[in-house]
Amino acid sequence: MAQTLPEHFFDYEACLLACARGEQQALHQLYEQESARLLGVAQRIVRDKALAEDIVHDAFINIWNGAAGFDPVRGSARGWIFSVTRHMALNFVRNNHREVPLSAEHEQTLTAEAPVDTFEYRARTGQIYQCLEHLEPVRRSCVLHAYVDGYSHSEIAQKLGTPLGTVKAWIKRSLAALRECMA
Repeated sequence: MAQTLPEHFFDYEACLLACARGEQQALHQLYEQESARLLGVAQRIVRDKALAEDIVHDAFINIWNGAAGFDPVRGSARGWIFSVTRHMALNFVRNNHREVPLSAEHEQTLTAEAPVDTFEYRARTGQIYQCLEHLEPVRRSCVLHAYVDGYSHSEIAQKLGTPLGTVKAWIKRSLAALRECMA
């Protein structure tokens, strides 16, 4: 098994371009680099390891087939890969009209008295982290809970004790602020 590289040493964009040219080794490199993290994202959303494994498998097929459609102007290659996986997991939950029960671990997380700003992202470098730093802590937490932890808007509202509409508005405005900051 290949060792994963720190994200700032791994050339995601070059791998996607190689996938678009039909170079299977590039897909293998992407899989080695990100499959474990993508499995974590999918599993947090669908709350079932076997389903998450299927979703990650299908996501890599979509990444392979859709690599030519990746546009670096619209965002990072790594972000695109995560977006493909996250959307597939969310679509699975939506399309199957499933009520996904929370695991004991997630139930504790939602009910625990946790500080609003619990994410360890400050040690990392990069523009997105600088942009995240400009958001108010509660809004930053909403975005990170949604896009890193895979929580639904209603789960975030429950966790923060905030009305659902407020959480949705915070996320929408925060994403707009992040887009503007990243431009």
